Amino acid sequence: MVGELGRSDGASHPRRPLPTLLGPAFVAAVAYIDPGNVAANVTAGARYGYMLVWVLVIANTMAVLVQYLSARVGLVTGRSLPEILRDRLRRGPRLAYWAQAELVAAATDVAEVIGGALALYLLFGVPLVLGGVIIGVASLALLSVQDRGGQRRFEAAVITLLVVVAVGFLAGLFVAPVSWGAVAGGMVPRLGGPDTVLIAASMLGATVMPHAIYVHSSLVRDRHGGLLDRSEPLPRLLRATRWDVISSLGLAGTVNLAMLVLAAAALSGVSGTDTIEGAHAAITHALGPAIGVAFGIGLLASGFASTSVGAYAGATIMAGLLRVRVPLLVRRAVTIAPALVLLGLDVDPTWALVLSQVLLSLGIPFALIPLVRINSDRSVMGDHVASRRLRVMAWGVIVAIVALNIALVVSETSTL
Repeated sequence: MVGELGRSDGASHPRRPLPTLLGPAFVAAVAYIDPGNVAANVTAGARYGYMLVWVLVIANTMAVLVQYLSARVGLVTGRSLPEILRDRLRRGPRLAYWAQAELVAAATDVAEVIGGALALYLLFGVPLVLGGVIIGVASLALLSVQDRGGQRRFEAAVITLLVVVAVGFLAGLFVAPVSWGAVAGGMVPRLGGPDTVLIAASMLGATVMPHAIYVHSSLVRDRHGGLLDRSEPLPRLLRATRWDVISSLGLAGTVNLAMLVLAAAALSGVSGTDTIEGAHAAITHALGPAIGVAFGIGLLASGFASTSVGAYAGATIMAGLLRVRVPLLVRRAVTIAPALVLLGLDVDPTWALVLSQVLLSLGIPFALIPLVRINSDRSVMGDHVASRRLRVMAWGVIVAIVALNIALVVSETSTL
């Protein structure tokens, strides 16, 4: 039924140029270069040089597959992933599933708000707690663009911030003494002990983001229409989505790699550079104040954009699983609270960011396993059920992530 509808709907609409169909994946991609990524990647590069380049490359490849699967669900069914899960789960399991998804969303907000607050502190000396409040309020302003101006204006605003993030973090590569041979050597998979397992899990959690899995299906549905009112024929939308995901995550992956490479080139072996504040100071000293400012602006734009997308994702999760819509101001106040508490308690911001990404890594299977099962279900996906090759690759991603999480738990419990 779904497949038959998908072949015919939108056929009467004039075809628009392919680039005009891009955008939802770029919004989702913001989640892949949030302040948690900055903390994880800078820490990895400062402590271990180029050793963990392979983790970023593999994680980004996984992310391309995962986000495409999420977008497929939204396009083919005209529903978000949380909406489909609501109908497949009984009340008790559904509430439990919602609780873990909200916990993941809270961990996301911790990373994004703390990162934005750090950027305001580094650039303007704003106290961290006040900076966190400013980031929360600013995210509401960006979300209001979606409410008043529609999906495309929201996408345009987020993509503009994405470009700022990219410029901010790529600028340093033009002056840093990067060893590209060592970067190539970092493509060989290896770990350097229990601490590298924790950082690798943090990098994975910061790259394959659970809330981005939930929200992407909603973004494509909101942009391209539901099951019966699509703007274009489904095969064309699926083709556009492939390009959307590949190009957006290609950019995000490049920015992530730039963070790690910059830290490895300019900060490796320098004491005190495994925190964002220390890294910023060392980058400013080694590469000049202009690069330091660019780094701070990139971090600020990252926090601003990603916390807005995170709030959008949280609303999608609650509305989809519980049919409950909470005013954005209330949701923003509740989800920002843990980050403000941590900032007020003077917890090391960078380490809080890294640990939030580890929590996200532990939440990935809860989003990914249902996603793969739905893509494999002909009763839901119709003629667009995932191919055998796609299913094998997706289950391989799940096995790899679960294995890393097990290694992380074993590593951490052994040190207690």
